[in-house]
Amino acid sequence: QVQLVESGGGLVQAGESLRLSCAASERTFRNYALGWFRQAPGKEREFVAAINWNSAIINYADSVKGRFTISRDNDKLTANLQMNNLKPEDTAVYYCAAASYIPVDSDFGRSYEYPYWGQGTQVTVSS
Repeated sequence: QVQLVESGGGLVQAGESLRLSCAASERTFRNYALGWFRQAPGKEREFVAAINWNSAIINYADSVKGRFTISRDNDKLTANLQMNNLKPEDTAVYYCAAASYIPVDSDFGRSYEYPYWGQGTQVTVSS
């Protein structure tokens, strides 16, 4: 069972950048799809970005397209989320999640398709 640990969160001002990282404990991570989700206070968890095992498929939520970039390094068992031009509405706890199998008709954005989750890292963007 793969364990995931997020890092890189913090407090920034609007317009600034942060880079989140997700470190995996098992080499099987190399074969897993990886997603980033976020949850703001009082709101449901929402999809942010996802990448398949070999980086051939990458999807973003419309709200972050053009500002966020997801990537992975299978040799280092890590995945990253580069977040640029942050906005106050990006404030949330960010989670990385992994799945060994994603249905072929999936857009990788459904949280219930990911059985493995990290503990989350807080991102706060002030105006």
